[in-house]
Amino acid sequence: MKIGEMVSYLDSHAPVCWQEPYDNAGLILGNPGHELAGVLISLDVTEAVIEEAVKKKINMVVAHHPLIFSGLKKVTGSNYTERTVELAIKHSVAVYSAHTNLDAVHEGVNAMICRKLGLKNPRILRPKKGVLSKLVTFVPSAHLEAVGQAVFDAGAGHIGNYDQCSYRLQGHGTFRALEGSSPFVGKKGKMHVEEEVRFETIFPSYLQERIIDALLRSHPYEEVAWDIYPLNNVFAGAGEGMIGTLPDPLNELKFLQMTAGIFMSHGLKHSDLTGKQISEVAVCGGSGSHLLADAVRAGAHAFITSDIRYHQFFDADGKILVADIGHYESEQFTKQVFYELITKNFPNFAVQISETNTNPVKYL
Repeated sequence: MKIGEMVSYLDSHAPVCWQEPYDNAGLILGNPGHELAGVLISLDVTEAVIEEAVKKKINMVVAHHPLIFSGLKKVTGSNYTERTVELAIKHSVAVYSAHTNLDAVHEGVNAMICRKLGLKNPRILRPKKGVLSKLVTFVPSAHLEAVGQAVFDAGAGHIGNYDQCSYRLQGHGTFRALEGSSPFVGKKGKMHVEEEVRFETIFPSYLQERIIDALLRSHPYEEVAWDIYPLNNVFAGAGEGMIGTLPDPLNELKFLQMTAGIFMSHGLKHSDLTGKQISEVAVCGGSGSHLLADAVRAGAHAFITSDIRYHQFFDADGKILVADIGHYESEQFTKQVFYELITKNFPNFAVQISETNTNPVKYL
């Protein structure tokens, strides 16, 4: 297998176009054409992680946090990023990151947090907008099913828990074949009227090239009429944070103790207790304090995240219990997300979870 094949697979699960503007997801170091000897999964990329990969004869590190967040102007070994880049290049170790794009997908970082907490019916807390498009095309009736299936197979037609969603309207299309054409139906020089179906379906915009390719390959016409409309609809399949329901409500202290135990949080910080039973729980791996208002609006009784600043604890204001469990602690199970994702598609491939603890925060 080539490194590029693994990159393409991971990108298909967590599209790079869904990363936040400040982020740097994707293949950061390495030649996609090189053979892949194995994958080492880590939360961060440090010198120790690269050394572990070299020792295990693995030439690709897949991590959550990007090794390079902003452009490097020089590599002189003056900080850990430059030293790690230098070491990775020296030993031909590729480095790949899926960061805020993995946070955004439904089966990503936040879904794993929900799973660890045992939350039921997990759903996106702040769904993305402006990432959907609509395809409209016109298909001769006898070929509608074949064309529709090809477009669905390419990734169109998903709405919530439904797939193969479309709208179909019977009508008539007209055209006249000119010189140089090879019409599928009709005769050159004469206007032809064909019974056609207007076929509409939606899709995530990043799949446009693949879906148009599927349409053109499956459509019988020499010239295919199609339109793409950008949509501002909310897309429930991707976004920031998640919210779910505990199977049995807990009082706040027991909930906090349970959470600290699950995430091995040695310094859990929380806002004032509200006196409410905890049933609805919002979560966001990493720095998620900007989602506090979303959690309150969604009716959450508790919000679990990290990197909450002092004054932001006041914003809980008795409406919600806020718990800061630590950045590393909130994202540590991302390694399991990667492992399950890769081994599901490549069951016999060499994939290992790093034994290096990359948490830079220490506790007394």
